[in-house]
Amino acid sequence: MRHTLHFIVLTTALTSAAPAFAGPLDPVAVGEGVTLDPILDVLFRVETADQPTFEENATSVTVRARAGAELKKGGFSILAEAEGTGALVDDFNDTIPSNGIEPFPVIADPNSFDLNRLQLAYNGDSFGVTVGRQRIILDDQRFVGNVGWRQNEQTFDAVRGTAKFGPVSLDATYAISQRTIFGSESPNRFFDGDFIFLNGKVDLKAVNAIAYSYTVDYDTRLAFSSQTLGGEASGTIPAGPLKIKLRAGLATQSDAGDNPVGYTAGYKVGEVTVTEGGWTIRAQYEELGSDNGVAAFQTPLSTAHKFNGFADLFLVTPATGLRDTNIRVGKKITIAGLTTFNAFVGFHQFDSDFGGIDYGTEIDGVVTFKAGPVAILAKLGDYRANDFGVDTTRFTLQAGISF
Repeated sequence: MRHTLHFIVLTTALTSAAPAFAGPLDPVAVGEGVTLDPILDVLFRVETADQPTFEENATSVTVRARAGAELKKGGFSILAEAEGTGALVDDFNDTIPSNGIEPFPVIADPNSFDLNRLQLAYNGDSFGVTVGRQRIILDDQRFVGNVGWRQNEQTFDAVRGTAKFGPVSLDATYAISQRTIFGSESPNRFFDGDFIFLNGKVDLKAVNAIAYSYTVDYDTRLAFSSQTLGGEASGTIPAGPLKIKLRAGLATQSDAGDNPVGYTAGYKVGEVTVTEGGWTIRAQYEELGSDNGVAAFQTPLSTAHKFNGFADLFLVTPATGLRDTNIRVGKKITIAGLTTFNAFVGFHQFDSDFGGIDYGTEIDGVVTFKAGPVAILAKLGDYRANDFGVDTTRFTLQAGISF
């Protein structure tokens, strides 16, 4: 089955889950009922990283471009997209071993040119099927995502099906390869295995519920092979001028496949978000549990950068687990006729789940806005170590345009 699917991935394409970028490059009619939708996405980024254990601070100046097209007729589509990243300034550890030992912290945006997506899809009124190399984003990307923060996107060689029946949505994927962010020159360019993602949702307006099962069985990355079962519920409560959203989730994870370590660890998340007049305040507690310090709950397919601090100290959960107690305050400011600024600041207190370790604290901040068609972002993550890692400051300024 795996070799057959590899052949399909390399010779055909398909997806319903990843539409082409919207923008002024409108679809072009190329035949009766047939349209061709160009894809173009360019991102310029300056990123710095400061860690006292390295001789020098890291600075990267990179440009990423994705280009391709999607051909559609009725519910059928075929999409092909290439992705390339190049460094204009490369004073950083790009994770490629052949570059030797570098006196810089890691910024995981290596030079790369690769096939990002090649997919064939059918989308009906109530169901869809996707085959090929594709972008897969499930829920908030806590367990499965595209790692969209990095220049090189994570995609999957997979077969995916979706269906919707009234308030119920079903999503099932079988993947054979994780195409990682580490680029076309990396020995970690991809990790093969058997990956099964099952996800079901019920939207009852007042309350939304999700249940999921994620099986990750690597061929070589054995320590990250696992079976995760869980669910969450969320709902919004109107309270005069305030809107209050509540969310809670639980999951359990155990070893799978040829993982050499037997373990069972839990996951918990609870949050309250209050919005009013352009202001947003969110208080959250997230726990990635530990099995007595032997092994911890891991999320190797997630967009981990989104969750436990922008300084990226916890992309892999320590064996003693992680408890992240955090709060963020955001504000949306619209300048009439010009643009809308979105900004937030956040604070994290990081502790272990096992052993009573005070890992450290972090302050994060983000500002985004658009200048015409160009999206601008500035982001800061500043981690202060106590008993885990080292002080780390990361700053990013980027500008992007996509069609």
